[in-house]
Amino acid sequence: MKNRSINAAAIRNIAIIAHVDHGKTTLVDAMFKQCSIFRANQTVQERVLDSMELERERGITIAAKNCAVCWNGVRINIVDTPGHADFGGEVERALSMADGAILLVDCSEGPLPQTRFVLKKALEKGLRIIVVINKIDRKDMRAKEVLDEILDLFIDLDASDSQLEFPLLYAVGKSGIAQKTLTETGKDLAPLFEMIIEEIPSPVIGSDPEFSILVSDIGYSDYLGRLIIGKIYSGSVHPQDNVVCIKEDGVRINSRVTKVQLYDGLNLVEVQEANAGEIVVLFGIAEAFIGDTVASPLGKPLARLRVDEPTVVMKFGANTSPFAGQAGKLVQSARIKERLESEALRNVAIQVGEAEEKETYLVKGRGEFQLAILIETMRRQGYELTVGRAEVILKRVNGKLCEPIENLFIDCDEAFLGIVTEKLSMRKGRLMNLVNKGFGRVRAEFSIPSRGLIGYRDDFMTDTKGTGIMNSLFAGYEEHRGDFPTRWNGSLVSDRAGVAVAYGLFHLEPRGRLFVSPQDRVYEGMVIGEYNKETDIEVNPCKEKKLTNMRAAGKDDNIILRPIKPLTLEEALHFLAEDELLEVTPKAIRIRKAILSSVERRSAKSKSMKKIVNDS
Repeated sequence: MKNRSINAAAIRNIAIIAHVDHGKTTLVDAMFKQCSIFRANQTVQERVLDSMELERERGITIAAKNCAVCWNGVRINIVDTPGHADFGGEVERALSMADGAILLVDCSEGPLPQTRFVLKKALEKGLRIIVVINKIDRKDMRAKEVLDEILDLFIDLDASDSQLEFPLLYAVGKSGIAQKTLTETGKDLAPLFEMIIEEIPSPVIGSDPEFSILVSDIGYSDYLGRLIIGKIYSGSVHPQDNVVCIKEDGVRINSRVTKVQLYDGLNLVEVQEANAGEIVVLFGIAEAFIGDTVASPLGKPLARLRVDEPTVVMKFGANTSPFAGQAGKLVQSARIKERLESEALRNVAIQVGEAEEKETYLVKGRGEFQLAILIETMRRQGYELTVGRAEVILKRVNGKLCEPIENLFIDCDEAFLGIVTEKLSMRKGRLMNLVNKGFGRVRAEFSIPSRGLIGYRDDFMTDTKGTGIMNSLFAGYEEHRGDFPTRWNGSLVSDRAGVAVAYGLFHLEPRGRLFVSPQDRVYEGMVIGEYNKETDIEVNPCKEKKLTNMRAAGKDDNIILRPIKPLTLEEALHFLAEDELLEVTPKAIRIRKAILSSVERRSAKSKSMKKIVNDS
């Protein structure tokens, strides 16, 4: 491929969009196999595009990825997009490289909230949509009803007349089968490839002969430095070409392309020329960021890539607990800042700024889950850090205090609807729609402040006995709905440093739910459990049994504790109170008070109360 040139008419750039777990990554696996991307005897893992460890563990796509296949002489560039609204920045920049999209919908579940989110973005960009109803081999398949729901969704999202007349296929992605009707028997994915070539338009080429490309993604190479990824809008590019990087403020920075690569399956191959319409990887442009334009010296800037603004903020800082530096390799605040800034460069939905406290940073994102993924990734990379409770970003509109509002979609058994509605109403949620089709499960839609969802997911799973499904979608800003309790239980706080013992923990079990086990090390100010009451209480988990020379019946009975379920990162983030921090290390997750000393905590609380009285 070193000396090849492809006409734009023989290129198709498509994005695959779907709700979480509707099978888009599995479908791409089948497309690879049928286009002979893999050798006949090659061992290939499932969901090959889910290359990140967290993606394979959770079964979701977190980062958008590029790949390419060839079918009957047509090059099809594929962008696998995340299906979760918290990774909306990934969706938006991925769609900037596409000229059409495949909407994948589960034939039983139908279009769900994240389907609405990614489809809305695609329709707003005017992309041609191919609808694929997937998993038609399911026993609970209801393809006809799902098709009606998809039509209703298109209408609800103000799709144009041409977008409403979408081409339709039925598929079993796991088996690599696509067919035009439910009655026929599919053999392979040929109908899907043919429909992509027929229905998805070739890339629109700019009239300007000068080379220009919008930077949609960036990466790094240990040997060649920064690389940029994007679709060429006009002209062509070659190695050693002189180019300029056009920043947001119009500043032009001279640079030179050192290497040009294109996608071939999952791999990158070096070429001597890339033309308009192709998705390309360029090396040597160190100054480029996502949204910038890279062009020939006489080229003009393209419209910048815009994404929805962040709605949630968290504080990140160095680990300052007594156990700091014992588990991680990267503990300095400067290294944490460097890592966060690197993430902001790669992810347009992340913003990083300085906090009021020294060596503390404010990280803004699209949702609590997005920031939790960032924290987990840093933890696995060897970082030690502390993070605060997630807080929503408030702003004033026409002089009124406004807050982000979510559309919350609940799917649960009918018997649990009462407790779910009660809990959500306490968090200022409003029931907007309720559908009960008489099958024992109901679907409810609520309008609720984003802050009302922080920490609610654990309660929801408990209330629905693990059978409920909960999805949310950012709806915009509305007037502040007033205060409400964020947590109904206090914390069990260790009053000393030491090692937790079974005797001490046994006598603390009646007070609440414990987070630590015998032989776990603790320190003063560490939260070791959830208290049954609203207030916090200081306890001694290191208390040992007194030794005497007296013996009595039952004196030496074994102490049996209830099993301790370790907190996951998300559960710990949900549990945090305003005066607490989460200590995150590669080996442990601990909840602690922001002020460890009990004396200093009481002093700070007293000063805060005096300030409130004086201000009033």
